[in-house]
Amino acid sequence: MSSSDTPTGPSTVERAFRTALYDSADASLDTGASLLAADPAADAELARRGEEFVAALWGRGWQPADVVRVVRRELGDAPVCLLAELIRAQAPRDRVRGRRWRDQLTQLDEVLADAPPRPDRFSHATAVLELYRLLLRLPALEPLQDAPPHRSGRTNTAGASGGSGGSGSSGGRMLARIRALLAKAEATGFPEEAEALSAKAQELMAKHSVDEALLDAAAPAPDAPGACRIGVEPPYEQAKAVLLDAVASANHCRAVWNEPFCFSTVVGFEADLEVVELLYTSLLVQAQSAMTRAEAAQRAGGRKRTKTFRQSFLAAYAHRVGTRLAEAAGSQVTDDLLPVLASREVAVTAAADRLFPDTVSTRLRGVSDEAGWTEGARAADRAQMRSRPRLPSE
Repeated sequence: MSSSDTPTGPSTVERAFRTALYDSADASLDTGASLLAADPAADAELARRGEEFVAALWGRGWQPADVVRVVRRELGDAPVCLLAELIRAQAPRDRVRGRRWRDQLTQLDEVLADAPPRPDRFSHATAVLELYRLLLRLPALEPLQDAPPHRSGRTNTAGASGGSGGSGSSGGRMLARIRALLAKAEATGFPEEAEALSAKAQELMAKHSVDEALLDAAAPAPDAPGACRIGVEPPYEQAKAVLLDAVASANHCRAVWNEPFCFSTVVGFEADLEVVELLYTSLLVQAQSAMTRAEAAQRAGGRKRTKTFRQSFLAAYAHRVGTRLAEAAGSQVTDDLLPVLASREVAVTAAADRLFPDTVSTRLRGVSDEAGWTEGARAADRAQMRSRPRLPSE
């Protein structure tokens, strides 16, 4: 056999993977990292294999924001930068994705802009192998379809709540106004101003949803429901999931909580999904601000800050907000809108049942602080949630 015919054997990366990725022992991780650190020529293959792992995750239903959440929770901030590099490197070879996916990639650019300097080769190789270990063990998720784009040529129907929003561009301007109002409400230090800004945002949210529902009903081929995942991060994630469920239900959507991976999947029509994301985020900010003030008052009265107070506060806040939203949704819908909303509800329920044929209900746990519950309910009563506007009679 000539020298050119001699088998080369496994590469450095393959040997490191066999040692570190499929053995959970720390010693195996160190051995694999040592192999990679000693062979700079293996860097390109190591990165290529990481991009393959990322592509495989997309095939198992994951999206960039989902993986970032898990990596940050399990491994910390530094490996998130490694993950962002892999996702960005793999993106040019990926298929065309929808708006939500592109937004998630844009958020990764912010992560990369704040990336720390790369450490020594051994530390870097260790971090990469820890990341790959995690990526390989992530299970399959329910695949989400990208929301269909707004149909071109949409025009606002006469008398549809008197509002703007119908075409993709005007709907985008409406959502931009809502975001700006909520951002101002969250940033101001004056409660009265925050309430006025939040109230205006709520009015625009309701108007936007009604307009979209009527336009879809008038169109020859209405859009199908889509779905998105919204992070429900610890601490107090159970109360936050209840709050998101209440917001989703009030806006004609369904929310299904995935506790192990810290997100809820919200199923609904695209205009309503955007409203749910905005409203949930704003209510969380309002809740955090109100809880900080309530805790300060408790400490001024001689009570120490406690976890049970915060948990009970957020549980009461979610419960009371849900009650208020349900009351508004049930009392402010006019007869002429009922058939439109009913048909959309049937479509959303069918889509949610296809994605999640088996779900279970859960109950809030650890709610035992009376003062926290009372203050949380009061904060929810102060949160501004404008009722859905009535449509003008013809």
